[in-house]
Amino acid sequence: MFQTNCIKKHLAFILIVLIAGELQSQVSFQTKHFKLSFDQSGRLTEMIDRSANKNYLPPGETSFLLSVRRNGNIINPAKLQWINKSSEIILSFTDKTAATIKVDQQPDYISFELKQLTNAADAESILWGPYPTIIGDTIGEVVGVVRNKEFAIGIQALNIKTLGGHTLVESDIQPSYDVFAGGNKVDVVKDDLDKQLYRGDVAKHMPYGSSLQAYCRNRNKDRVIENWSHPRYVAPAYTKDGGVIGSKLAIFGVATPQVLSVISTIELKENLPHPMLDGVWGKQARHATESYLIMDFGENTLQEAMTFTQLAGLRYLYHGDPFDTWGHFKLKSKDFPNNWASMKACVENANAQNIRLGVHTLSNFITTKDPYVTPVPDKRLAKVGVSQLTENIDEATKEIAIKDPGFFNQFENNTLKAAVVGNEIIRYQSVSAVAPWKLLNCQRGAFGTQAMSHKINDSIGKLMDHPYQVFLGNHELDQEIAKTIARLFNETGLMQISFDGLEGCWSEGMGDYGKQLFTKAWFDNLKPELKGKVINDASNPGHYFWHVYTRMNWGEPWYAGFRESQLQLRLKNQQFYRRNLMPSMLGWFSLKAETSIEDIEWMLARGVGFDAGFGLSTSIETIKKHGRKDEILAAIKLWEEARQQGVFTEAQKLKLQDTKNEFHLQANASGGYGLVPVYNSYYLHEQKIKQPGEPTYSSFQFDNPSAAQPFTFIIAMLNDKDTDPNTSFDELSISINQQDPLLLPVSLKQKQILYCDGKTIKLYNSQWQLLQTIEKPLPMLAKGMNDIKFDGKYSGENGGKIKIEIRAKGTPETLK
Repeated sequence: MFQTNCIKKHLAFILIVLIAGELQSQVSFQTKHFKLSFDQSGRLTEMIDRSANKNYLPPGETSFLLSVRRNGNIINPAKLQWINKSSEIILSFTDKTAATIKVDQQPDYISFELKQLTNAADAESILWGPYPTIIGDTIGEVVGVVRNKEFAIGIQALNIKTLGGHTLVESDIQPSYDVFAGGNKVDVVKDDLDKQLYRGDVAKHMPYGSSLQAYCRNRNKDRVIENWSHPRYVAPAYTKDGGVIGSKLAIFGVATPQVLSVISTIELKENLPHPMLDGVWGKQARHATESYLIMDFGENTLQEAMTFTQLAGLRYLYHGDPFDTWGHFKLKSKDFPNNWASMKACVENANAQNIRLGVHTLSNFITTKDPYVTPVPDKRLAKVGVSQLTENIDEATKEIAIKDPGFFNQFENNTLKAAVVGNEIIRYQSVSAVAPWKLLNCQRGAFGTQAMSHKINDSIGKLMDHPYQVFLGNHELDQEIAKTIARLFNETGLMQISFDGLEGCWSEGMGDYGKQLFTKAWFDNLKPELKGKVINDASNPGHYFWHVYTRMNWGEPWYAGFRESQLQLRLKNQQFYRRNLMPSMLGWFSLKAETSIEDIEWMLARGVGFDAGFGLSTSIETIKKHGRKDEILAAIKLWEEARQQGVFTEAQKLKLQDTKNEFHLQANASGGYGLVPVYNSYYLHEQKIKQPGEPTYSSFQFDNPSAAQPFTFIIAMLNDKDTDPNTSFDELSISINQQDPLLLPVSLKQKQILYCDGKTIKLYNSQWQLLQTIEKPLPMLAKGMNDIKFDGKYSGENGGKIKIEIRAKGTPETLK
């Protein structure tokens, strides 16, 4: 036995071929850090960290470089042959077919490209891996990297048709799965263990650690699949990508801190998207997590919106609902009378003031009043499937006879119940239960189309729709829509977008491939001065899409209070971002006229803790109403400046991540910052109906862990459904540790707030507009336990509970 070393001049790698007689017994590929070996049958035998000489391949697990799926069966190779001269692997399979794989060794990774395959047109798909590893610590299910503290192993699809995941998912929609089922507790808060979802399976938890896998599907034939809550859905043939030939994958192993550096190298060398923000690669740029103000604006209101943005210290102003229609993306004429030209004027105005504008889209969603729908429906609207008319119909026919009801009687994700015949859209209420099959109670000429006569055997298609009351595109139309969005950015200079509703691209029948083709078409069609520089996010990640998007960003403010709305989702998302080497975001929050500065600082503290930005959704009218808007905007500016400057220690960030902890940030005279811990407790005082002279006070205890300080509180009357809205609370009395009581000459009503900052006492209405200022000496909170008595008189019965929040400030930590 002897060893042959082959060293290419421009590469730092060693290819070792061990030969016994004329039979190759093992082929090994080495990068600077990683060794990957296969035996003569094509089985993976080693995944070695060279520096530690540690094999990360689990004992007893069988894995192959590449397998082929034919007729529903996965066929593994039986023999591997290395052709040194051409740097190719020949895999011979158990069904007597063969595959030629081009190998390209780089200093940091090894790439494999399928160049030839016997009977390639008959192969349903090819599967790269799964490649098993013993790493189970951190699983990056989207980016395709698994890692522990010392070492990381990853794969990267090197073209868009090579999808991360497993070929058995017929819809090509990445699965989500419960980490608890995999038995792995890493990265998951204990209380949320059985709720944590992983979004995809490019990397996946396994009993032995993890696996990495990718695949490429042959789309040369129409298929009927289960798709998006439809048991039967036509996935049309798509032959533009050349099928499985050309599928290409990179594999690498590297010390964990170097993972992003290696992926950056792969992007640049393999011509993958490589967005740069202000000169820094997007996945490492601090600006990738910039927060932004979400506020409607138009030509006449832009300056006001920008003023608020500047007062908040933010660079991005984002319009959440600018479009009159989706599809052609016509802007609302009231705010943008000259359509895109008006938006361009807004962008130019904003640029002159160092503000970058963005807009929110719903990707391939098509509103029913868009020209793609009315008055003549576009032939490329996505269809679940088609049938034929079995009778002639005129423009008044209300029962439409069809040959096959299979695509029409699926109602789980069927909001509009719409079909298209020729140039007419027909809505139906139901489908007959037995043959002859008919669409019943039809509305003819729906959505502004023209009711007309149709002949027997005419094609009738079931249109795919979405609960947002919109239609969707097929692949061809989606590509046109993506290019339209790019043209909108090219013509206006917009600099931020969120691809909301990106799952709409599942309408193409190609699952995640469709949504990644959509975003790539947008990215590729941006003009050079915008490509890679436009911040883009979504709430629907993807493996190839990882290279395009700046960040993911979800968590919505519409469901509960400021602090409660999707809180657990927001926190679990931070784990998701870190697992997948992505910039962190907290999602959207809603700034209302009733929002307190304490709530805002609670959010800002979480942003610092996770180094995550946020979107703050509000309106010009709301901010104008807010009585403490200047304080809120100044707090946002202060916290965000400090976060972007990176002045917080890791220990401080850990405390700031805990949602039970509260903080106040203040500017120091020296130009630094003071991080002030805030200790607070909540109490309730209820109306008590007692005999004359019987005490009605409530007793509380507040433990102040900090130094003695003036009493600070927030008091409000809760509005329960049985509460008399006319009841007030008068003669407030607060006694602390047997000190003389603090008597407050106010009449507290519902939707009013009594607020003391330790200096003065102020009465606000619900929108924080000042009603009254009270100047009185404040009692002192002692260090340690404080006994508090709270009392007052209700003006009548059924008064609301009084909510009392006591707050104490700790010693500031100086930040530099």
